[in-house]
Amino acid sequence: MMIDFKTILFTTALLTGCSPQRPAANSAPQIRTETVFSADSAYRNAAAQLAFGPRVPNTAAHDSCAAWLETELERYGARVSVQTGTAKAYDGTELHYRNIMGSIHPEATNRVLLIAHWDSRHVADNDPIRSKRAQPVPAANDGASGAAILLEIARVSTIKTPQTGIDLLLADAEDYGAPDTWTGQHREEDWALGTQAWAREAAKKGYKADYGILLDMVGASDATFFREYFSERYAPETADLVWSIARDLGYSSLFVNSEGPAITDDHVFVNRIAHIPTIDIIDTRQQYGQTFYPYWHTTDDTLDKLSKETLGKVGNVLTTLLFK
Repeated sequence: MMIDFKTILFTTALLTGCSPQRPAANSAPQIRTETVFSADSAYRNAAAQLAFGPRVPNTAAHDSCAAWLETELERYGARVSVQTGTAKAYDGTELHYRNIMGSIHPEATNRVLLIAHWDSRHVADNDPIRSKRAQPVPAANDGASGAAILLEIARVSTIKTPQTGIDLLLADAEDYGAPDTWTGQHREEDWALGTQAWAREAAKKGYKADYGILLDMVGASDATFFREYFSERYAPETADLVWSIARDLGYSSLFVNSEGPAITDDHVFVNRIAHIPTIDIIDTRQQYGQTFYPYWHTTDDTLDKLSKETLGKVGNVLTTLLFK
């Protein structure tokens, strides 16, 4: 994902001026729930992905992890469909992508789309050690954390019946955008390549979902999830619902009810191409000039940076939304 600098100044103006309407403090019922979402299980899902090594497209680790993800979804009874193809990266590299969809209760008309990318970035271009910047990223938080939660939701669906059908999209080739040192053109379309391909196919086939939720970097111990700018423009009602559930679960310090920066991420293309109102739950920071998790696009985005507590809280919000 990348920061959309074209809208940062406008976002800042919104933050310092008027802000969107928020639900009243007593507008949603208080939620008391015993969730069956297991943070330990989600953490193990992340560890399993990292055990393959960096899941960079066109590598053996990538292919092996894809097979494992498909097997796990099938093990939990999801109907698995796979979209394969090639996409041209910013530098002309032909990337062989593999989008994996696990559908729960595929017969249901009303559906919710949950998305996470599972690939690893090919270069650690944000690493503080220059000699490491050509290395791939382990991608514990930026990739594995979201996919880990989606797999755990698939497991929960074997225990509890969701209110709607659920489609779990594990999107590929998300993080192969141009590094800052690239002297060629920098385009937002060079990110989320797998999701763009999926959205075009979904629109062609008439796929519908009531709303979508993207998970990106959802496992750090000190995470903060602000209401991302594009999410507020495309799907404010979904953001209201998610953040109100988080509030009622006591997670207001994690799900901060304030507008965050504009991020060009998978959800932007799902909104623009497939026209499914989709939000992005993404860890952004608003201090010390830092936008993302400090190990973003570095070789230190490793398993030890993940927090079971954060994974569990994000999972509790989603399972409350989907199963309560």
